[in-house]
Amino acid sequence: MTTAPLASVLFVCVHNAGRSQMAAGFLDHLAGDRVEVRSAGSLPGDQVNPAAVEAMAEVGVDISDQKPKVLTTEAVQASDYVITMGCGDACPIFPGKKYLDWVLEDPAGQGVEAVRPIRDEIKLLIEGLVAEIDAKQEA
Repeated sequence: MTTAPLASVLFVCVHNAGRSQMAAGFLDHLAGDRVEVRSAGSLPGDQVNPAAVEAMAEVGVDISDQKPKVLTTEAVQASDYVITMGCGDACPIFPGKKYLDWVLEDPAGQGVEAVRPIRDEIKLLIEGLVAEIDAKQEA
């Protein structure tokens, strides 16, 4: 028997190639099918940042099969949480959604050494988000 996800989360950054992909990978890894995970970019890149893929692989999370996706109004409307990471004003606002803005350094153009601390900060934020989502279900 499958149950419906507890929440739907959309991660948005400009290129959907680094921060939002790492966040989506961690949330999928840590929450499994309890949470529906989406990511998108206001100006999506051609591919996921190889340094982000490598940094995530180091902690056992494979995002190598992901592709940057364009941000759509439908994706925002279908999400309970919309978490932006430097998306600017490109993200549409709808009532009834929880919006969070995570200020994270952009890993674009950086090597894996520079991406690791960003990855670790994202993991901490995701762990807090999972705890919040789980707590809402218990309330």
